[in-house]
Amino acid sequence: MDFNSICKMVSGDMDAVNTLIQRRLQSEVALINQLSIYIINSGGKRLRPLLALLVARACNYQGEKHIEVAAIIEFIHTATLLHDDVVDESDLRRGKETASSVWGNQAAVLVGDYLYSRAFEMMVDVESMRVMSILANTTNTIAEGEVLQLLNCHDANTTEESYLAVIYSKTAKLFEAACLIGAVLAELPEDEQEAIAKYGVHLGTAFQLADDILDYSASAEEMGKNIGDDLAEGKPTLPLIVALRRSEGQQASIIRQAIEEGEGLNHIDDILTIIHATGALEYTKAAAQNEIQLAIKHLACLADSPYKTALETLANFSLARSH
Repeated sequence: MDFNSICKMVSGDMDAVNTLIQRRLQSEVALINQLSIYIINSGGKRLRPLLALLVARACNYQGEKHIEVAAIIEFIHTATLLHDDVVDESDLRRGKETASSVWGNQAAVLVGDYLYSRAFEMMVDVESMRVMSILANTTNTIAEGEVLQLLNCHDANTTEESYLAVIYSKTAKLFEAACLIGAVLAELPEDEQEAIAKYGVHLGTAFQLADDILDYSASAEEMGKNIGDDLAEGKPTLPLIVALRRSEGQQASIIRQAIEEGEGLNHIDDILTIIHATGALEYTKAAAQNEIQLAIKHLACLADSPYKTALETLANFSLARSH
């Protein structure tokens, strides 16, 4: 089973999600329409809404509200991308110019706000206080993660634990919400809802760790963004944290300077050599693999079905992908 096969399993649901997204994107303000459609249609995998759909089906949910939830999840994710690219001053996203580089930072931030507010309008339509509570908490946690990451920038003393806290808030939290809500809609017992939520946390963590590996092992074309972006911004991701921890002397000085001064691209060949020499990528890959195993373990509460198999396959896909 590959990623395309998984998508085909819920293609009808995903078509409904895409239709709803296009309908709810509409605004009387032309710039909102242009920028929203640009970012929504920019070639993402729709992984988070896909998770919401697959979990709902794996839990034998028979209603239609998972369609609205999946669209809400995608709106929230898209809003965070718009804001991220402004903060990070990124020029490329998924191989295309970022919205902020095309329309400017002000438009990108304001349309991101529009998508957030539209998502909250749609939450009301779901008519579930539990779902609203989960999503409200999720958006708040994501915002906290953004601030935590900002605090970690240019801090060469950032620990692995601190970095993993950022990953949870910025990335894994939305994966958790997408999975948990599917279980909530299906009215699974509380302990099973918790297990499904943990699947999402571990999957999201593995997904981000895989991104960290790609940043030092893939081409810009493969990644769909500028290779070394995190390095240029002085972000201490796990490969850098591990490489610094395992280095000394001149090697440690090079990495510390790259993080603190944000000039790592000037020494990228030296830094790549140090990262490979210290086994930092292998360490990060092992950490991601552990998260995958934990994710799959938490699916044990689900009855066997093609949807459960798809969720297991997605966990493995998080590390095997090239972008």
